[in-house]
Amino acid sequence: MTAALALPGVELAAPASPVMLPARPAGELVAAVRAALDNVRRHAGDGARAWILLEDEGDGVRVTVRDDGAGFDPGRLREAARAGRLGVARSMRGRIAGLGGTTSINSVPGEGAEVEFWVPRR
Repeated sequence: MTAALALPGVELAAPASPVMLPARPAGELVAAVRAALDNVRRHAGDGARAWILLEDEGDGVRVTVRDDGAGFDPGRLREAARAGRLGVARSMRGRIAGLGGTTSINSVPGEGAEVEFWVPRR
């Protein structure tokens, strides 16, 4: 999984031993992380840096994506969903919910954003 998340301009912190998940959940988790990184690239601003933290929690896997970019008002996600722009809802939250996991998104304008995914190990 870590090889799939190693991208130019992104720092990755992961355990020394491999974090194992079955193929389908691993693929969906990687796709959600890539969607979060795509949002960093598109919205965080020039020069924004991103970090991924991969944690093996025994009963599940947690991946946190942080950036030091422009941030946004959290109400913006609700406004986008009401307007029919469901990118975050489908590309991140929907993927993870379909695995029985959770997604949290936190941001403050001017202070970057943090997206955290948790997927149960079944």
